[in-house]
Amino acid sequence: MSNFISKGLSYCQHENLDNIQNIVAIGGGHGLGRIMSALSFMEERLTGIVTTTDNGGSTGRIRLDQGGIAWGDLRNCLNQIITTPSTASALFEYRFSGSGELAGHNLGNLMLKALENMKIRPTEAVNLIRDLLNVKSFIIPMSEQSVHLAASLNCGSSIVGEVTIDQLTEIPTSIFVVPLVPATPEAITALKKADVILLGPGSFFTSILPPLLLPDIIDILKQTNAKKIFIDNLGLEHSPAAQLTLEDRINWIHQVIGKPIIDGAITQYTPEMKMNNPNIKIMAKRLSADDISYRHDRTLLCKAIDELLAELY
Repeated sequence: MSNFISKGLSYCQHENLDNIQNIVAIGGGHGLGRIMSALSFMEERLTGIVTTTDNGGSTGRIRLDQGGIAWGDLRNCLNQIITTPSTASALFEYRFSGSGELAGHNLGNLMLKALENMKIRPTEAVNLIRDLLNVKSFIIPMSEQSVHLAASLNCGSSIVGEVTIDQLTEIPTSIFVVPLVPATPEAITALKKADVILLGPGSFFTSILPPLLLPDIIDILKQTNAKKIFIDNLGLEHSPAAQLTLEDRINWIHQVIGKPIIDGAITQYTPEMKMNNPNIKIMAKRLSADDISYRHDRTLLCKAIDELLAELY
């Protein structure tokens, strides 16, 4: 089993991760993709459960015109976990330029939407692309039904749409999905089998929380004995979540689930960082990539997860 991948992961000792039979990561966009990439050596032992509520960019345009689930985060995760770039992977990530109707659209989004229109289950559509790109780990949409994210505000009104929520200047009083949809069966199975569940990094309200709002997933997270680890962002979000501390974010998760579930957290070390909850083990260390400071270095992230597991078991 190789400890090297071509997307920037150098040698990472992972003796504790080697003892894990099944690990599930929950989130969306670049954050979940980074986790999947950092842990890609786990191959079939790794599953990503991906948020499908996005309504911006190419994904938002497709949903507005054609309906269906949000494909963008699924495509992003597939692209980031590719260990050997190929013509197929470049094609899948190709984005049209110019000013016509295709301008700004990602071909991968269109491919996945075409499979959906052909009445192929979204999870099976992703599996077809996984085979095409030779991706070993599993990537599962949180739900196979069309769903949007919504938020309640202090004034008593509600808003719908990830883009609108990210543009808020105030912290919402609650986050919910409309309509309330069932979780994908494969996501439920993966969570039941999981020894470790990772939450984050990523946009807190719009990437990490949406899967946690589904009753099926809430029930499993309440019951499972899997170790649950929250992975914090490195940079401030351009959203109301920027006003939340690490402890605030963990408390939000606990309120959504209905009980404390987080066993440990991984965060960038800062002198002023503190946590008042003695029941949560904190792994605080340098995690940023040399090229982009607000993204996790894959090797450092892998090492941090492995070291935290040693403390949790």
